[in-house]
Amino acid sequence: MNGDTLYPIGELARRTGLTVKTVRFYSDRGVVTPTDRSPAGHRLYSIDAVARLDLVRTLRELGLDLPTIRKILDRELSLPEVAAAHAEALTVQIRVLRLRRAVLTAVAERGSTPEETELMHRLARLSEDERSRLTGEFLDGVFGGLDASPAFAGVMRSMTPELPCSPTTEQVRAWVELAEMFMDQGFRDAVRRMAEDQAAEQNRSGVAVPRRDVTAAVRDQAGPALAAGIDPTSPQADPIVARFTASYAQLLGLPDDVGLRLRLATRLESVNDPRRERYLRLLAVVNGWPAPESLVPVLDWSVQALRARTPR
Repeated sequence: MNGDTLYPIGELARRTGLTVKTVRFYSDRGVVTPTDRSPAGHRLYSIDAVARLDLVRTLRELGLDLPTIRKILDRELSLPEVAAAHAEALTVQIRVLRLRRAVLTAVAERGSTPEETELMHRLARLSEDERSRLTGEFLDGVFGGLDASPAFAGVMRSMTPELPCSPTTEQVRAWVELAEMFMDQGFRDAVRRMAEDQAAEQNRSGVAVPRRDVTAAVRDQAGPALAAGIDPTSPQADPIVARFTASYAQLLGLPDDVGLRLRLATRLESVNDPRRERYLRLLAVVNGWPAPESLVPVLDWSVQALRARTPR
């Protein structure tokens, strides 16, 4: 290819894959300038215009605006600096699009009203500080005045969602649902009652008794029975019930009697609130944790076994 050869606008368009109209547009705005003109007055371009237009097309496809491209071509801006800034801008755009997609997907699945849609959109767009404040208000309302023990501080940390800087659509959707749960007074009251029960037991026994210890004792004893297909009301379940009620009695320092078994049944029914399990599953999604084990089957079995062995 001869570096001294000049090309009319049609040939320049053919070599770059652009339309004649597009090349003329860039030429009119000084992105490429003709080197000379033909005797008939038509613009002629050097081979450098081909390389220049190829770069322009690439940058335009990446989303850069024409004034920025001109500054790059004229060496007023370095391409690496512009690329870094544009990459950051795209990151923000992607984050916004994920938020919008999450909200629209939730609206489509849930058949939300316009008011619910507006709420979801507002919750999805909360800043990190705003999310922390909403979470803090919920946890303070649940554990406020009960957090003297380090056990409660650990529970609060384990219940804190932390949406990453670049969340997936699934994480955004999970966060929005969690935020809705934060504002559900019925759910807040239910979790508060669980915390108060735990605090009362802690005060009675004089030792920290996190709720997970209660459910763990039941799970360890009742889980194998459930897996083995033992009917919770059958005599085969008697020794299993005796073992997990004995574990609970030991935790509280109380005798294993009818009163304790009724109390344990009530506690397990409280823990078995489906909203609690939903919260933990959403929390795992937001924080990128493994999905938690479902305790519903074990708790259902255990409550049925306890109720069958206590007077009504």
